[in-house]
Amino acid sequence: MLTINWSVKGGWEAPRIKPFQNLSLHPASSALHYSIELFEGMKAFRGADNHIRLFRPMLNMERMHRSAERSSLPLYDKGELLECIKKLVELEQEWVPFSQDASLYIRPTFIGTEPSLGVSPPGEAMIFVIVSPVGPYFATGSFSPVSLLADPSFVRAWKGGVGAYKMGGNYGATIAVQNEAVKRGCQQVLWLYGEQEQITEVGTMNLFIYWTNEDGEKELFTPPLDGIILPGVTRQSLLDLARTWGEFKVTERSMGMQELLAALDAGKVLEVFGAGTACVVCPVGSLLYGGTTYQIPTMQNGPDLAMKFHKELADIQYGRKASEWAPLVV
Repeated sequence: MLTINWSVKGGWEAPRIKPFQNLSLHPASSALHYSIELFEGMKAFRGADNHIRLFRPMLNMERMHRSAERSSLPLYDKGELLECIKKLVELEQEWVPFSQDASLYIRPTFIGTEPSLGVSPPGEAMIFVIVSPVGPYFATGSFSPVSLLADPSFVRAWKGGVGAYKMGGNYGATIAVQNEAVKRGCQQVLWLYGEQEQITEVGTMNLFIYWTNEDGEKELFTPPLDGIILPGVTRQSLLDLARTWGEFKVTERSMGMQELLAALDAGKVLEVFGAGTACVVCPVGSLLYGGTTYQIPTMQNGPDLAMKFHKELADIQYGRKASEWAPLVV
């Protein structure tokens, strides 16, 4: 694991890579009491050429930097932290699976370690990074559709809040709602917001809808980065790919539940899928809202677009297609 300590008196200490071990924290550490902490999620991939690659890692470093600023944690050099992470992956390269269906998950974490119960910016902090090999995220398989619960009584994030930052508090508070979804026969939660019941995220993923819009055009839609949406690396990558292809309209805008239900009723929705580091792309097959289950024809339509995105990203991540998005580690 990698650890880097900071204090207001001494600044950043030298990074250390050491054997995986427990942390020793003062019981009053600010991360434990006031959630002054954040994390990132990234992966390393072993290609058919046996080289190991990351995927757009600077986007993670930039998002982590923004989260640190919003958390009143000390700022750091993004490029230097990435070099430290690369060194850790290089040393742990035997843990990167020899498989093109698996990867090495990388979890950078940043915590306030101030030994004080005062509610204030921490005078001490620590970045640590741990890694672990992982397989497919969903138990149903990477291309088995998931079912969603949409209940406006549960809210993940709100304007002026911290939904756009990768803080642990954004995730811990969703577990009870996820359990409620399972009780109602669903696998994930479609998060709604506001009087218009804007669709925002699905589970811990960004949401995409591929449909035929009011003008009869094929369009890929995703909610905008308006402060309540996490700016996902996979989200940005799908948007970048789609705009490069130029095969259909690409739009970032708000959409309410009634607009989505009307589009489903009119047969305009072609595919709905989530996107994220853990799952890459995950199709959605049904939606439970207001006591009614709505079927979504994602799988009946291939899902051609979701599969195309998945293949394109996998080809880049595993080195089958050369791209500046996938820098070599070793």
